[in-house]
Amino acid sequence: MTKEELKTYLVQIFPSNKVDETFDFPLMFVDKSELLSVAQKLKDSPETQFDFLFCQTAVDRIPNLEVVYHLSSINFKHDMVLKVVLEDRETPEVPSVYSFWKAAELYEDEIFDMFGIRFSNHPNLRRIMLGDEWPGFPLRKDYKDDINIVSL
Repeated sequence: MTKEELKTYLVQIFPSNKVDETFDFPLMFVDKSELLSVAQKLKDSPETQFDFLFCQTAVDRIPNLEVVYHLSSINFKHDMVLKVVLEDRETPEVPSVYSFWKAAELYEDEIFDMFGIRFSNHPNLRRIMLGDEWPGFPLRKDYKDDINIVSL
């Protein structure tokens, strides 16, 4: 499928979801309550076969947080982006996609560590760089670092 054909397919199969076009990939916004059913369909559908999660990250767009999933089909050689917008900054949580793409385990650990977004049903969600005692989440735009750096 070309990028345009994939966008048309997404609009037809997921009519309640907003589908945009970026420079590289079709982009579909998904409510967190629909994430797992949409992911399942994108992965298992013979038309799409999105079998590879090649990047998962988060973005702080105050006041919301976004979880961003870059998917690829090795067989069809097409790509797309899913986005879930989280309005709850105090206790942000989204379902884990680990059951579909094993690469999500490390991506979701990193997102939790840097943004504080929890992933329900993750096999072992933990901070992997900063440690449990680290205060806050450094990639949030409202993060305050108390460390004073002195230039020499």
